[in-house]
Amino acid sequence: MDTSYTTIALKLAIGIIGLIIQINILGKGNLAPISAMDQVQNYVLGGIIGGVIYNADITALQFVLVLIVWTFLVLLLKFLKEHNYWVKRVIDGAPVTVIKNGEVDVATTMRVGLSASELMFKLRAAGVDEVQVVRRAILEQNGQLTIIKYGEETIKYPLIQDGQANYDLLEVLDKDIDWLREEVAKQTKGGVEDIYLGEFIHGKVVLHPFAK
Repeated sequence: MDTSYTTIALKLAIGIIGLIIQINILGKGNLAPISAMDQVQNYVLGGIIGGVIYNADITALQFVLVLIVWTFLVLLLKFLKEHNYWVKRVIDGAPVTVIKNGEVDVATTMRVGLSASELMFKLRAAGVDEVQVVRRAILEQNGQLTIIKYGEETIKYPLIQDGQANYDLLEVLDKDIDWLREEVAKQTKGGVEDIYLGEFIHGKVVLHPFAK
């Protein structure tokens, strides 16, 4: 077999192995991005693999080193996001309320680049024809719109995720972090950082601690 084709086949094999390893390290959910950064990571990884395979100037060893460095950087970002709420908010962004109590927050929609036609399209796609029936509409990090209509009292967001409090939801509930800590202390011996998932269901806090 021609040496050039052998090199391409070797690089392709390395790329596939690197992709499998990254998926298993980062979690299979990484293939279904929930934020713009997740999508960018997928694009960059695909660009690295696709760009290197046909570049004869980059050796297989250099390709491996590039994949290792990229995986390290992605793992570092993942670690920082999981252990610091503000880092996560800066990197991934945060859900934004675009409709509150039947009124569109025009300033916010303009700031996030959501036009009136796009907003109405998203509302119609969710089966909503009038803004007035919407108690709250939140634009998610992935561009989807979560809608809570009047009469729907269930909060659709977790209070705690991966040991981090959801300050935006606390504001919606007119609560603060001290209230949340007290609720956690009532049910567990640990703190907010020891909770994998905390939900607010029918006026009660339901906690799912990390496994000990």
